[in-house]
Amino acid sequence: MPTVEELYRNYGILADATEQVGQHKDAYQVILDGVKGGTKEKRLAAQFIPKFFKHFPELADSAINAQLDLCEDEDVSIRRQAIKELPQFATGENLPRVADILTQLLQTDDSAEFNLVNNALLSIFKMDAKGTLGGLFSQILQGEDIVRERAIKFLSTKLKTLPDEVLTKEVEELILTESKKVLEDVTGEEFVLFMKILSGLKSLQTVSGRQQLVELVAEQADLEQTFNPADPDCVDRLLQCTRQAVPLFSKNVHSTRFVTYFCEHVLPNLSSLTTPVEGLDIQLEVLKLLAEMSSFCGDMEKLETNLKKLFDKLLEYMPLPPEEAENGENAGNEEPKLQFSYVECLLYSFHQLGRKLPDFLTAKLNAEKLKDFKIRLQYFARGLQVYIRQLRLALQGKTGEALKTEENKIKVVALKITNNINVLIKDLFHIPPSYKSTVTLSWKPVQKAEMGQKRTNEDTTSGSPPKKAAAGPKRDARQIYNPPSGKYSSNLGNFNYERGLQGK
Repeated sequence: MPTVEELYRNYGILADATEQVGQHKDAYQVILDGVKGGTKEKRLAAQFIPKFFKHFPELADSAINAQLDLCEDEDVSIRRQAIKELPQFATGENLPRVADILTQLLQTDDSAEFNLVNNALLSIFKMDAKGTLGGLFSQILQGEDIVRERAIKFLSTKLKTLPDEVLTKEVEELILTESKKVLEDVTGEEFVLFMKILSGLKSLQTVSGRQQLVELVAEQADLEQTFNPADPDCVDRLLQCTRQAVPLFSKNVHSTRFVTYFCEHVLPNLSSLTTPVEGLDIQLEVLKLLAEMSSFCGDMEKLETNLKKLFDKLLEYMPLPPEEAENGENAGNEEPKLQFSYVECLLYSFHQLGRKLPDFLTAKLNAEKLKDFKIRLQYFARGLQVYIRQLRLALQGKTGEALKTEENKIKVVALKITNNINVLIKDLFHIPPSYKSTVTLSWKPVQKAEMGQKRTNEDTTSGSPPKKAAAGPKRDARQIYNPPSGKYSSNLGNFNYERGLQGK
């Protein structure tokens, strides 16, 4: 093993040789052997080996292996020095190997080391993006779990920081190709990260690019397979995938396939869905996703069938008045509980799909069913009016900090939900039913263009709070949005839907 003095002497030989440095192979070999010495010798070797690496291609493997030994040394200062110098080995055909080594080193628990590895990877990315991706994806596909996890996170956080001249169209195509291989076997969290990676690629911002991503998600969701509502993993996979698909939909990238699947397979099994996520109202989550997707349906082969399934599910949450229920099911003074959050979603979805088949209620339903539906709508609307008045009264005069309490936040969201339902029910009471009104779903931010329209649609009072976007309710909507029972009859004379029913 060479001493410190011998290392310096051989370094001098190489430094002085200038253009003839490649002729001093023995001197470079002495420096390579420095990795077998003590702390001082290793520290010098970590600096000297990369400095002359390019002059000795025949010793490339030995040099890289020697530097790799230093990257795994017990002394943290030696490891850091060796890692910092690794990009100097990333030349020609050696670059993918260096990328592979750096990717493996992402598993370090030392934060300073971890940052050095990240910086080194970014450095070689700018030298040769394709070669670096080769090393990264090699470890994602074949490496240990911790390496795979950190390599994916590296791509999801660092790719967006790279300039366009690095992320060329060809490089983005390689990312897509390699990502598809990984997506054949991923966890839910990994899938979300890869969708973040892919949706950020410039080449996939086009309509055709977005369509590609939707097809990827549909494949991942396994929409061709039978849906098993009792399997929490099956349900969770569908929800995870649908959440990733929703932001991709637009007037040109349609949600038809997903909406049809939800109507055919999920809605009929809504009450039996299971989820591994503790505290999640799985039924409301499904209905929210369906509502968001319903705005972006294209031509639908099974439109009437899907509307029928939506209609049937909507009826489940729109009860008959107690005195009109069959078999005395709700007889007596007990009022049915009105689940406003669920109804907002179902009514919105029905309203969106109904635009495509506007005569569904009048031509596709028999007279008895239509009469039954109108009775349910009228009864629900009565309870709605009472609750809206109660909410406005509770929020009257409250501004600023007062509206930020948890209780008032819930009331603000509840008011948005009930106002939305109010607007949609009014549409359905037109003769014939209308589908022209637009509302912003209660959990979505209000678009500026809609602010003026909302003011005309909502019968606001001077003391009402501004309808600001608010986070969706976190508690079970059935506990939050039940209006007090026994208070509807006193206001029936003022209920303006009565006139809409006459003569129908």
